[in-house]
Amino acid sequence: MSSTAAPPSSSKPAKNTNKPAAIPAPAKRELKILMLHGYTQSGPLFKNKTGALNKLLNKALSPPPYNYTVSLVYPTGPHNLRPADIPGYQPPEDGGAVDDGAPSDNWGWFRHDAATGTYRGFAEGMHRVAEAIRDAGGVDGVLGFSQGGAQAALVAAALESDRRPLPAALAGDEGSWARALRAANGGRALRFCVVYSGFVARDEALQWLNEGGMATPSLHFLGGWTRSRGLVEACGAEGDGPGGRARVLVHPGGHYVPVSKEWTMPVVGFLREVLAEEPAEDRARETL
Repeated sequence: MSSTAAPPSSSKPAKNTNKPAAIPAPAKRELKILMLHGYTQSGPLFKNKTGALNKLLNKALSPPPYNYTVSLVYPTGPHNLRPADIPGYQPPEDGGAVDDGAPSDNWGWFRHDAATGTYRGFAEGMHRVAEAIRDAGGVDGVLGFSQGGAQAALVAAALESDRRPLPAALAGDEGSWARALRAANGGRALRFCVVYSGFVARDEALQWLNEGGMATPSLHFLGGWTRSRGLVEACGAEGDGPGGRARVLVHPGGHYVPVSKEWTMPVVGFLREVLAEEPAEDRARETL
């Protein structure tokens, strides 16, 4: 009795077509930075002077593990400055009349009254800042130059609502700017503050913002302007005070914002350091 062997199969083993699922790229998060111009400048002018920062920050913070899209917000101060308000102004030698009411593109956040030491129009400046923050849907940090640097530090301190209750003197309309500022950012403190050639506020009504240092991490660029040292001390030198978060860099230039790569990379390093310290639960909430 013969048996017939089954012919060999010509079919090949089936390939495994179940490829591993691609891991989706982490969602981009928006990092919004409030940009406060100096005295006699404007938001558009400050944007022109610091435009290189936008490109650099997006390039540096866009890749993992940061995954940020950086948006810079440039408001303009509310006070249109007259010729006599501008430092170094000299009236015409021929005694000719000056149109002191003519509009200009020079703006400020407040005016310093040398006779009283007060900051005239300060509340209006802060309300303008609050408006910009509200329109942006909140911001993560602030960067300012000169008077805008002083304003930036005050904004960061005022937003530390958990450790800076409003003084009794700011009840009612006097403190409306602080309440508006905190409401505009959803009661959240800023994650960082960058100051170029800023100065410490000397107005007696604002000293509650200087007391006890600042918990918000800050980076200060000094360009040989000694007034900036006082602001560094008020914010709390590195390792000092309850905040102890101030970093200081001295650049060889004068009173301006250096935007060369040599002087913008420290900003990148500072932001990377600050963002790396972000609590895990905050990162998770941002990606929802």
